Amino acid sequence: MRDPKERIKDMIEAIERIERYAVRGRANFEEDELLQTWIVHHLLII
Repeated sequence: MRDPKERIKDMIEAIERIERYAVRGRANFEEDELLQTWIVHHLLII
């Protein structure tokens, strides 16, 4: 099992990555399947 501190680090990185692309807005998110998949992947990490 992984160290809890490493899991928290992964979660923080996932949040940062989501924030980086979320600023593009909802309309862009709804139109871009790749962006949807990318963000959902990082939500699963959290």
